[in-house]
Amino acid sequence: MMPGQIPDPSLAAGALPGLGPLTGLPGTALTAEELKCADIRNIGAMISPLQFLEVKLGKRPQPVKSELDEEEERRKRRREKNKVAAARCRNKKKERTEFLQRESERLELMNAELKAQIEELKQERQQLILMLNRHRPTCIVRTDSIKTPESEANPLLEQLEKK
Repeated sequence: MMPGQIPDPSLAAGALPGLGPLTGLPGTALTAEELKCADIRNIGAMISPLQFLEVKLGKRPQPVKSELDEEEERRKRRREKNKVAAARCRNKKKERTEFLQRESERLELMNAELKAQIEELKQERQQLILMLNRHRPTCIVRTDSIKTPESEANPLLEQLEKK
């Protein structure tokens, strides 16, 4: 009911908000004929206009149906947009996780290959040192002018000996 409107006389007194024992009107239903004949000003004096509007003090008035529909539509659109954004975010996160997983696997393989290569090179170095040590006794070239693998292995000792 809009402000300033007179209540529909076809309504029973008990059906109107606030009517009954507190208003001084009988709690029994009034007939439409009794309401038509009743002096509206006298009834209005006994009943607050706020009771007709169903307004509760301290609270905002209820929005009109069209406003409720518009607000509900806005909520639906916002929920739908949020739903799409959340799905997009989940997909992006999933793709990022899969990419990082693949990258991790690739790097682990590369690390394993490099470790294997390091081991191969260490073994080759050991074999070369062994071959050189076996060859040294039979070598005609002076061994004083040639760097030995032991001195190559420890360049700090070599620098200390020079000083």
